[in-house]
Parts: sequence; structure tokens; C-alpha cells
Amino acid sequence: MTERDCYLSDEKATLALGETLGQQLQSDRQGLTLFLEGDLGAGKTTFCRGLLRAFGHSGPVKSPTYTLVEEYEFAGRSVNHFDLYRLGDPEELEYMGIRDYFRTESVCLLEWPERGAGVLPEPDLRVTVAVEGRGRRARIEASGERGEGLLNHWPTGDSMEMSF
Repeated sequence: MTERDCYLSDEKATLALGETLGQQLQSDRQGLTLFLEGDLGAGKTTFCRGLLRAFGHSGPVKSPTYTLVEEYEFAGRSVNHFDLYRLGDPEELEYMGIRDYFRTESVCLLEWPERGAGVLPEPDLRVTVAVEGRGRRARIEASGERGEGLLNHWPTGDSMEMSF
């Protein structure tokens, strides 16, 4: 399993990390399933905002805690941002038609994916964000061929620092 680890000094660095991935996704036009893990306030939604900026979204990005999913459309391509924090039972995802969101060209960002265990597909990438000092520590782990291919284009070495 390939992984990258980086220190994010501030919100701007978290946005930049999301934007870096978004730029890669925009250029290859393939879909992606990404799990975002971390405590409340760790920066998961900020990461999503950066990724959406790479696609051209300039409006606000709020975590869809009550609606479960927020869909963004970009020239025939969709980015689906899920927040499963308030999900009572993973079976609720089946009732909302969760499988319809995971199309070949769709990017699916899932906050609190553990609450959908057993229903969600395996992720291509898993991003774990944790508070560390005044900043954040992000670990990006690849699963499968798709995730490995994306991480192979990221900076090499065991760690990188994003400070802007």
C-alpha cells in the first residue's frame, strides 16, 4: 500500500492539498471514491472545498450533515460530497440510492465513512486528518490500482510539508 504523509500548517495548506488532488482528477477524467477520516473540526470539509475549487467551484462548501449528500456538476462530471455523521444505520444508504452516485466518472468524497460500513464500496484513497500542534497531519493511503496511480504522481519520500 502506497501512502503519503504531510504536515498542513494552516487552512490554506489544507485547501491546497485538496486542490492538488482535484487538479489530478480533473486532468484524467476518471472517477474516484475517497474516504475522509478525522475528528470533528479536523479539516475534512476544508479539504473538500479545495478539491472542488480545482474543478471551478467558487461558492461555499458546507458539510452536508443533514442532507447526507451535496452534488456538484462540472461539464458533465459530478463530484458528490457525503457526510455520514448523522446516519443512523448503514441500510439508510440503500434507501437513498447510494449506488447510483458511484458512476465511472464520478468523484465521491465521503466524510465519516465508517458509518456506512458494509454498504459503501472500497475507497481508492483514504485521507486521514488529525490536529497536530497548530496545524494538521494528513495521511493519504492508496487502495487498489486507481489510488496507487494517483499517489505515484505525488511528491516522493515518507513525508512532505505543505506550508503556504
